[in-house]
Amino acid sequence: MLYQLLSLVGAALILAGFALLQLEKVQREDISFSLMNFIGSSLLTIVAIEDRRLGFIILEGAWALLSLIPLFQRARGAR
Repeated sequence: MLYQLLSLVGAALILAGFALLQLEKVQREDISFSLMNFIGSSLLTIVAIEDRRLGFIILEGAWALLSLIPLFQRARGAR
């Protein structure tokens, strides 16, 4: 039950970020967009690990890591 909830929240975050991007409510460089992708894909990675789904672990883990790049770039540029 907990993993179902995590997967639903994770998917909702990723889809919300994508929808907001398509509706031009956020930009690809916005922190909120990267955070939605990072948190959502991290939750889905946790579920994939629990379920032992290697393909999804790789997909969601890579998505989470790639979502960190703009966050680190933003943090480095803010200094």
